[in-house]
Amino acid sequence: MTNCTLNPIRVLVVDDSAFMRTALRRMIESDPALQVIATAADGVEGCQKAEELRPDVITMDIEMPRMTGLEALSRIMESVPCPVIMVSSLTHAHAEATIEALSRGAYDFLSKDLSYASLDIVRIKTDLVAKCKAAAGARRRHSSPVRIAPPPRLPLQTSHGFVAPRIVCIGTSTGGPKALQRILPMLPSKLPAPVAIVQHMPPGFTAPFARRLDSLCSIHVKECEPNEELLPSVIYIAPAGQHLRVVRRGSGIYASLSLSPADLPHIPSVDVLMLSAAEQFGRQAMGVIMTGMGNDGEQGMTAIHRAHGYTVGEDEESCSVYGMPKACADSGVLASVLPLDAIPSEIERRLNA
Repeated sequence: MTNCTLNPIRVLVVDDSAFMRTALRRMIESDPALQVIATAADGVEGCQKAEELRPDVITMDIEMPRMTGLEALSRIMESVPCPVIMVSSLTHAHAEATIEALSRGAYDFLSKDLSYASLDIVRIKTDLVAKCKAAAGARRRHSSPVRIAPPPRLPLQTSHGFVAPRIVCIGTSTGGPKALQRILPMLPSKLPAPVAIVQHMPPGFTAPFARRLDSLCSIHVKECEPNEELLPSVIYIAPAGQHLRVVRRGSGIYASLSLSPADLPHIPSVDVLMLSAAEQFGRQAMGVIMTGMGNDGEQGMTAIHRAHGYTVGEDEESCSVYGMPKACADSGVLASVLPLDAIPSEIERRLNA
Protein backbone atom coordinates (compact mmCIF):
# COMPACT_ATOMS: atom_id res chain seq x y z
CA MET A 1 0.00 0.00 0.00
CA THR A 2 1.40 3.37 -0.98
CA ASN A 3 1.86 6.29 1.37
CA CYS A 4 -0.62 8.40 -0.65
CA THR A 5 -3.28 5.72 -0.05
CA LEU A 6 -2.55 5.76 3.69
CA ASN A 7 -2.81 9.56 3.78
CA PRO A 8 -5.10 10.56 0.92
CA ILE A 9 -6.02 14.14 0.06
CA ARG A 10 -9.40 14.73 1.71
CA VAL A 11 -11.95 16.36 -0.61
CA LEU A 12 -15.40 17.84 0.14
CA VAL A 13 -17.77 18.00 -2.87
CA VAL A 14 -20.45 20.72 -2.78
CA ASP A 15 -23.09 20.63 -5.56
CA ASP A 16 -26.89 20.79 -5.60
CA SER A 17 -27.11 18.11 -8.32
CA ALA A 18 -27.10 14.52 -7.08
CA PHE A 19 -25.83 13.48 -10.51
CA MET A 20 -22.88 15.86 -10.25
CA ARG A 21 -22.06 14.83 -6.69
CA THR A 22 -21.90 11.20 -7.76
CA ALA A 23 -19.97 11.95 -10.95
CA LEU A 24 -17.43 14.14 -9.15
CA ARG A 25 -16.97 11.57 -6.38
CA ARG A 26 -16.27 8.81 -8.90
CA MET A 27 -13.81 10.94 -10.87
CA ILE A 28 -11.97 12.16 -7.79
CA GLU A 29 -11.72 8.70 -6.23
CA SER A 30 -10.46 7.19 -9.49
CA ASP A 31 -7.08 8.32 -8.16
CA PRO A 32 -5.95 6.52 -4.97
CA ALA A 33 -4.30 9.72 -3.71
CA LEU A 34 -7.73 11.36 -3.34
CA GLN A 35 -10.68 10.60 -1.07
CA VAL A 36 -14.10 12.27 -0.96
CA ILE A 37 -14.80 12.55 2.75
CA ALA A 38 -18.30 14.05 2.33
CA THR A 39 -20.70 15.74 -0.08
CA ALA A 40 -23.05 18.67 0.43
CA ALA A 41 -26.17 19.68 -1.51
CA ASP A 42 -25.92 23.46 -1.08
CA GLY A 43 -23.71 26.24 0.21
CA VAL A 44 -25.10 26.22 3.74
CA GLU A 45 -24.42 22.51 4.17
CA GLY A 46 -21.05 22.95 2.47
CA CYS A 47 -19.96 25.59 5.01
CA GLN A 48 -21.12 23.42 7.90
CA LYS A 49 -19.20 20.37 6.67
CA ALA A 50 -16.13 22.46 5.89
CA GLU A 51 -16.03 23.65 9.49
CA GLU A 52 -16.70 20.18 10.91
CA LEU A 53 -14.38 18.13 8.70
CA ARG A 54 -11.62 20.59 7.72
CA PRO A 55 -11.03 19.05 4.27
CA ASP A 56 -7.80 19.53 2.32
CA VAL A 57 -9.68 20.67 -0.81
CA ILE A 58 -13.28 21.65 -1.64
CA THR A 59 -15.00 21.55 -5.02
CA MET A 60 -17.78 24.13 -5.11
CA ASP A 61 -20.65 24.59 -7.56
CA ILE A 62 -21.46 28.17 -8.56
CA GLU A 63 -25.28 28.19 -8.60
CA MET A 64 -27.01 26.52 -5.64
CA PRO A 65 -30.14 27.09 -3.51
CA ARG A 66 -30.08 28.72 -0.04
CA MET A 67 -26.49 29.93 -0.49
CA THR A 68 -24.59 30.36 -3.77
CA GLY A 69 -21.09 29.06 -4.33
CA LEU A 70 -19.71 32.61 -4.18
CA GLU A 71 -21.35 33.24 -0.82
CA ALA A 72 -20.16 29.91 0.54
CA LEU A 73 -16.64 30.56 -0.74
CA SER A 74 -16.47 33.91 1.05
CA ARG A 75 -17.67 32.36 4.31
CA ILE A 76 -15.19 29.49 4.07
CA MET A 77 -12.30 31.85 3.35
CA GLU A 78 -13.20 33.79 6.52
CA SER A 79 -13.84 30.88 8.88
CA VAL A 80 -11.81 27.86 7.70
CA PRO A 81 -9.53 28.93 4.80
CA CYS A 82 -9.10 26.02 2.41
CA PRO A 83 -8.25 25.61 -1.29
CA VAL A 84 -11.54 25.77 -3.21
CA ILE A 85 -11.98 24.70 -6.84
CA MET A 86 -15.06 26.25 -8.42
CA VAL A 87 -17.07 24.00 -10.75
CA SER A 88 -18.75 26.13 -13.39
CA SER A 89 -20.96 25.63 -16.42
CA LEU A 90 -20.06 27.19 -19.75
CA THR A 91 -22.34 30.23 -19.56
CA HIS A 92 -21.50 33.92 -19.58
CA ALA A 93 -23.00 34.48 -16.13
CA HIS A 94 -21.12 31.54 -14.65
CA ALA A 95 -17.88 32.66 -16.30
CA GLU A 96 -18.19 36.08 -14.70
CA ALA A 97 -19.03 34.52 -11.32
CA THR A 98 -16.11 32.11 -11.61
CA ILE A 99 -13.62 34.91 -12.20
CA GLU A 100 -15.16 36.78 -9.27
CA ALA A 101 -14.54 33.64 -7.21
CA LEU A 102 -10.83 33.87 -8.01
CA SER A 103 -10.86 37.39 -6.53
CA ARG A 104 -12.49 36.02 -3.38
CA GLY A 105 -9.77 33.45 -2.83
CA ALA A 106 -10.71 30.42 -4.96
CA TYR A 107 -7.67 28.40 -5.96
CA ASP A 108 -8.80 27.51 -9.49
CA PHE A 109 -11.86 26.47 -11.43
CA LEU A 110 -13.14 23.69 -13.63
CA SER A 111 -15.77 23.84 -16.35
CA LYS A 112 -18.51 21.24 -16.60
CA ASP A 113 -20.86 20.18 -19.38
CA LEU A 114 -24.46 20.38 -18.20
CA SER A 115 -25.70 18.01 -20.93
CA TYR A 116 -25.92 15.15 -18.47
CA ALA A 117 -27.42 12.72 -20.99
CA SER A 118 -24.26 12.91 -23.12
CA LEU A 119 -22.05 12.12 -20.12
CA ASP A 120 -19.47 14.59 -21.48
CA ILE A 121 -18.83 15.51 -17.86
CA VAL A 122 -16.40 12.56 -17.68
CA ARG A 123 -13.99 14.53 -19.88
CA ILE A 124 -13.09 16.76 -16.94
CA LYS A 125 -11.70 13.88 -14.85
CA THR A 126 -8.03 14.42 -15.70
CA ASP A 127 -8.23 18.14 -14.97
CA LEU A 128 -10.24 17.59 -11.80
CA VAL A 129 -7.75 15.13 -10.33
CA ALA A 130 -4.77 17.33 -11.26
CA LYS A 131 -6.33 20.45 -9.76
CA CYS A 132 -7.28 18.72 -6.52
CA LYS A 133 -3.70 17.51 -6.13
CA ALA A 134 -2.27 20.91 -7.08
CA ALA A 135 -4.56 22.73 -4.64
CA ALA A 136 -3.59 20.41 -1.78
CA GLY A 137 0.08 20.78 -2.68
CA ALA A 138 -0.18 24.57 -2.73
CA ARG A 139 -1.73 24.52 0.74
CA ARG A 140 1.16 22.45 2.10
CA ARG A 141 3.76 24.73 0.51
CA HIS A 142 2.10 27.86 1.88
CA SER A 143 2.24 26.41 5.39
CA SER A 144 6.04 26.23 5.10
CA PRO A 145 8.55 29.09 4.98
CA VAL A 146 8.72 30.61 1.48
CA ARG A 147 12.09 30.77 -0.22
CA ILE A 148 12.55 34.30 -1.52
CA ALA A 149 16.08 34.38 -2.91
CA PRO A 150 16.15 33.24 -6.56
CA PRO A 151 18.78 30.81 -7.79
CA PRO A 152 21.67 32.08 -9.92
CA ARG A 153 20.77 33.27 -13.41
CA LEU A 154 22.76 33.48 -16.59
CA PRO A 155 24.37 36.89 -17.12
CA LEU A 156 22.79 39.22 -19.64
CA GLN A 157 25.71 38.80 -22.00
CA THR A 158 25.77 35.36 -23.63
CA SER A 159 28.00 33.72 -26.16
CA HIS A 160 25.79 34.84 -29.04
CA GLY A 161 25.42 38.41 -27.76
CA PHE A 162 22.44 39.80 -25.86
CA VAL A 163 19.53 41.46 -27.64
CA ALA A 164 16.61 42.85 -25.65
CA PRO A 165 13.39 40.96 -26.43
CA ARG A 166 10.74 42.55 -28.64
CA ILE A 167 8.08 40.08 -27.48
CA VAL A 168 7.55 38.16 -24.24
CA CYS A 169 5.47 34.97 -24.42
CA ILE A 170 4.14 33.30 -21.26
CA GLY A 171 2.55 29.85 -21.17
CA THR A 172 0.66 28.34 -18.24
CA SER A 173 -2.15 25.92 -17.43
CA THR A 174 -3.21 24.20 -14.18
CA GLY A 175 -2.53 26.58 -11.31
CA GLY A 176 -2.01 29.41 -13.78
CA PRO A 177 -4.91 31.71 -12.79
CA LYS A 178 -3.57 31.98 -9.24
CA ALA A 179 0.02 32.34 -10.44
CA LEU A 180 -0.81 35.07 -12.97
CA GLN A 181 -2.84 37.00 -10.39
CA ARG A 182 0.23 36.88 -8.17
CA ILE A 183 2.98 37.97 -10.58
CA LEU A 184 1.39 40.27 -13.17
CA PRO A 185 0.64 42.99 -10.57
CA MET A 186 4.37 42.95 -9.84
CA LEU A 187 5.17 44.25 -13.34
CA PRO A 188 5.57 48.02 -13.81
CA SER A 189 3.04 50.05 -15.81
CA LYS A 190 5.59 50.63 -18.58
CA LEU A 191 7.44 47.91 -20.46
CA PRO A 192 9.28 48.40 -23.77
CA ALA A 193 7.62 45.33 -25.35
CA PRO A 194 4.23 43.59 -25.36
CA VAL A 195 3.54 40.45 -23.35
CA ALA A 196 1.42 37.65 -24.85
CA ILE A 197 -0.04 34.97 -22.57
CA VAL A 198 -1.62 31.59 -23.25
CA GLN A 199 -3.56 30.35 -20.22
CA HIS A 200 -5.52 27.16 -20.88
CA MET A 201 -9.18 28.06 -20.28
CA PRO A 202 -12.54 27.13 -21.78
CA PRO A 203 -14.27 29.56 -24.18
CA GLY A 204 -15.98 32.47 -22.46
CA PHE A 205 -13.57 32.66 -19.54
CA THR A 206 -10.56 34.53 -20.92
CA ALA A 207 -12.32 37.89 -21.41
CA PRO A 208 -13.51 38.19 -17.79
CA PHE A 209 -10.18 36.81 -16.61
CA ALA A 210 -8.35 39.52 -18.57
CA ARG A 211 -10.61 42.17 -17.02
CA ARG A 212 -9.90 40.74 -13.58
CA LEU A 213 -6.14 40.90 -14.17
CA ASP A 214 -6.43 44.43 -15.54
CA SER A 215 -8.13 45.53 -12.32
CA LEU A 216 -5.19 44.17 -10.32
CA CYS A 217 -2.32 45.48 -12.44
CA SER A 218 -0.74 48.85 -13.11
CA ILE A 219 0.06 47.59 -16.62
CA HIS A 220 -2.91 47.23 -19.01
CA VAL A 221 -4.25 43.68 -19.54
CA LYS A 222 -6.78 42.72 -22.23
CA GLU A 223 -8.05 39.78 -24.23
CA CYS A 224 -6.35 39.74 -27.61
CA GLU A 225 -8.41 40.66 -30.69
CA PRO A 226 -7.94 39.56 -34.32
CA ASN A 227 -5.26 41.42 -36.26
CA GLU A 228 -4.69 44.02 -33.55
CA GLU A 229 -1.28 45.60 -33.14
CA LEU A 230 0.51 44.39 -30.02
CA LEU A 231 1.84 47.44 -28.23
CA PRO A 232 4.48 47.91 -25.53
CA SER A 233 3.17 48.16 -21.97
CA VAL A 234 0.18 45.93 -22.72
CA ILE A 235 -0.42 42.29 -21.73
CA TYR A 236 -2.54 40.28 -24.17
CA ILE A 237 -4.43 37.13 -23.11
CA ALA A 238 -5.03 34.65 -25.94
CA PRO A 239 -8.79 34.08 -26.33
CA ALA A 240 -9.96 30.59 -25.40
CA GLY A 241 -10.84 28.50 -28.43
CA GLN A 242 -8.41 30.29 -30.78
CA HIS A 243 -4.68 29.96 -31.34
CA LEU A 244 -2.63 33.15 -31.04
CA ARG A 245 0.35 33.78 -33.28
CA VAL A 246 2.51 36.90 -33.43
CA VAL A 247 3.38 38.38 -36.83
CA ARG A 248 5.84 41.10 -37.88
CA ARG A 249 4.53 43.74 -40.27
CA GLY A 250 7.13 46.40 -40.92
CA SER A 251 8.15 47.72 -37.52
CA GLY A 252 4.94 46.55 -35.85
CA ILE A 253 3.83 43.35 -34.12
CA TYR A 254 0.36 42.02 -34.85
CA ALA A 255 -1.88 39.24 -33.57
CA SER A 256 -3.11 36.44 -35.79
CA LEU A 257 -5.97 34.34 -34.39
CA SER A 258 -7.10 31.07 -35.95
CA LEU A 259 -8.72 27.71 -35.23
CA SER A 260 -5.90 25.80 -36.92
CA PRO A 261 -4.47 23.38 -36.04
CA ALA A 262 -7.69 21.99 -34.60
CA ASP A 263 -6.27 18.65 -33.43
CA LEU A 264 -4.14 19.93 -30.55
CA PRO A 265 -5.09 19.07 -26.94
CA HIS A 266 -5.28 22.78 -26.06
CA ILE A 267 -6.69 25.69 -28.04
CA PRO A 268 -5.01 28.11 -27.60
CA SER A 269 -1.69 26.31 -27.51
CA VAL A 270 1.47 27.62 -25.86
CA ASP A 271 3.49 25.89 -28.58
CA VAL A 272 1.67 27.70 -31.38
CA LEU A 273 2.34 31.11 -29.80
CA MET A 274 5.99 30.45 -29.00
CA LEU A 275 6.79 28.81 -32.34
CA SER A 276 5.51 31.94 -34.08
CA ALA A 277 7.59 34.16 -31.79
CA ALA A 278 10.73 32.12 -32.52
CA GLU A 279 10.08 32.22 -36.27
CA GLN A 280 9.27 35.94 -36.40
CA PHE A 281 11.67 37.33 -33.81
CA GLY A 282 14.46 34.81 -33.29
CA ARG A 283 16.79 35.95 -30.54
CA GLN A 284 14.48 38.91 -29.87
CA ALA A 285 11.91 36.48 -28.44
CA MET A 286 11.55 35.65 -24.74
CA GLY A 287 9.64 32.60 -23.53
CA VAL A 288 8.41 31.95 -19.99
CA ILE A 289 6.90 28.58 -19.06
CA MET A 290 4.97 28.24 -15.82
CA THR A 291 2.85 25.81 -13.85
CA GLY A 292 0.79 23.32 -15.84
CA MET A 293 0.13 19.68 -16.58
CA GLY A 294 1.57 18.02 -19.68
CA ASN A 295 4.16 19.37 -22.10
CA ASP A 296 2.47 22.18 -24.05
CA GLY A 297 5.18 24.77 -24.61
CA GLU A 298 8.12 22.37 -24.90
CA GLN A 299 8.31 22.69 -28.69
CA GLY A 300 7.90 26.45 -28.58
CA MET A 301 10.47 26.97 -25.83
CA THR A 302 12.86 24.71 -27.73
CA ALA A 303 12.38 26.83 -30.86
CA ILE A 304 13.07 30.06 -28.94
CA HIS A 305 16.16 28.48 -27.37
CA ARG A 306 17.48 27.32 -30.74
CA ALA A 307 16.86 30.78 -32.19
CA HIS A 308 19.03 32.18 -29.35
CA GLY A 309 16.11 33.84 -27.64
CA TYR A 310 15.82 33.86 -23.86
CA THR A 311 13.95 31.14 -21.97
CA VAL A 312 12.76 31.06 -18.34
CA GLY A 313 11.09 28.22 -16.48
CA GLU A 314 9.27 28.31 -13.15
CA ASP A 315 11.02 26.12 -10.60
CA GLU A 316 9.55 22.94 -9.17
CA GLU A 317 9.15 24.29 -5.65
CA SER A 318 6.84 27.16 -6.61
CA CYS A 319 4.88 25.29 -9.31
CA SER A 320 1.38 24.08 -8.54
CA VAL A 321 1.93 21.38 -11.18
CA TYR A 322 5.50 20.79 -12.30
CA GLY A 323 4.64 19.42 -15.73
CA MET A 324 5.14 21.99 -18.49
CA PRO A 325 8.28 23.54 -16.92
CA LYS A 326 9.70 20.06 -16.21
CA ALA A 327 9.30 19.06 -19.86
CA CYS A 328 11.35 22.10 -20.87
CA ALA A 329 13.92 21.57 -18.11
CA ASP A 330 14.36 17.93 -19.10
CA SER A 331 14.93 19.04 -22.70
CA GLY A 332 17.71 21.36 -21.58
CA VAL A 333 16.24 24.47 -23.21
CA LEU A 334 15.89 26.74 -20.15
CA ALA A 335 18.40 29.58 -19.72
CA SER A 336 17.04 30.35 -16.24
CA VAL A 337 14.95 28.46 -13.69
CA LEU A 338 13.33 30.81 -11.18
CA PRO A 339 10.74 30.77 -8.40
CA LEU A 340 7.43 32.32 -9.36
CA ASP A 341 7.97 35.61 -7.52
CA ALA A 342 11.31 36.19 -9.29
CA ILE A 343 9.84 35.97 -12.80
CA PRO A 344 8.45 39.55 -13.03
CA SER A 345 11.78 41.13 -12.13
CA GLU A 346 13.52 38.88 -14.65
CA ILE A 347 11.13 39.99 -17.40
CA GLU A 348 11.73 43.62 -16.49
CA ARG A 349 15.48 43.09 -16.24
CA ARG A 350 15.74 41.55 -19.71
CA LEU A 351 13.50 44.11 -21.39
CA ASN A 352 15.22 47.12 -19.86
CA ALA A 353 18.85 45.99 -20.11
